[in-house]
Amino acid sequence: MRPIIAKPSAEPSDPDAPPAAVIELDAAGAAGERLDRFVASRLPEVSRTRLQRWIALGAVRCDDRVLPAKTRLRGIEAIVVEPQPRDADTAFTPEPVPIDVVHEDAQLLVLCKPAGLVVHPAAGNWHGTLMNGLLFHRPALAALPRAGIVHRLDRDTSGLLVVAKTEQAMASLAAQLADRSMGRRYLALAAGRCTARGSVDAAIARDEASRVRMATVAPGRGRAARTWFRVLAYGRIGERDVSLVECRLDTGRTHQIRVHLRSIGHPLVGDALYGGPALAGFARQALHAWRLRLRHPADDRPASWTAPMPADMVALCEAAGIDAAAAQRAAATPFDTDEPD
Repeated sequence: MRPIIAKPSAEPSDPDAPPAAVIELDAAGAAGERLDRFVASRLPEVSRTRLQRWIALGAVRCDDRVLPAKTRLRGIEAIVVEPQPRDADTAFTPEPVPIDVVHEDAQLLVLCKPAGLVVHPAAGNWHGTLMNGLLFHRPALAALPRAGIVHRLDRDTSGLLVVAKTEQAMASLAAQLADRSMGRRYLALAAGRCTARGSVDAAIARDEASRVRMATVAPGRGRAARTWFRVLAYGRIGERDVSLVECRLDTGRTHQIRVHLRSIGHPLVGDALYGGPALAGFARQALHAWRLRLRHPADDRPASWTAPMPADMVALCEAAGIDAAAAQRAAATPFDTDEPD
């Protein structure tokens, strides 16, 4: 009997999409075998061409890591396969989606994603994604799973995102995400007057009442998650107090900042999914990934980049009486946690 168990996926390819059924494969006894050949041998009913596409889409994962098809197994992996519909067969079509390049070298790309752009193809969004744009502007990325995309931002979150250009870089960046050494900071406008600084340490899992939402749960029922935050400025829009908050992630769970701030009574402005108020006509969650820090895959040297708040968030701050430029200067100061500056 094949060691396969079907269950809902906890982390879909598109964090804004509901989870799909998945298949689990135990790689015991497959030491030295290539990932693609192992999966093909366990799922003979799926053509090798389709399996290669699934691997390229990141729908085949080893211990929550996306790996190239030629990866040699150690025989101890838990491999998760997320079957994709026929529509996914054309997901790797290069399309002229604009990309905003902040930095590029032989190993990686750092991009600034606009709000409204889906990062990775998934149900309901098989075209017009950041990945389609990467394949158009950098065709060589077709050789890597997900065209080198190693982490995600929600559709309506703006800001910095790193893309690997080589297998070496992809392995390095994935390892930094796994050991939590990649530093990511966000600017968010939250409802109410938040405590000046603090942290939320609460596990996250799918909301049992709605499969498109996440929720904080008791330890052991979800994935561990911690968010540090500090208030940069307070403001007011109409009758509502708001707080411009900087957040630092220790983990990178789906919707983490949105869920954690909601859990302490401060949902993000514009975040309809989590009960955030619609203020000043702002039509998305007020969240921007403003700083990215990592060790460069080429030589392990520290590297960092910043991206200022986009115009819509600056206008939202102005509507709240917050000096966005002064707040961003304040965000550049040390966070007073154990993260290197």
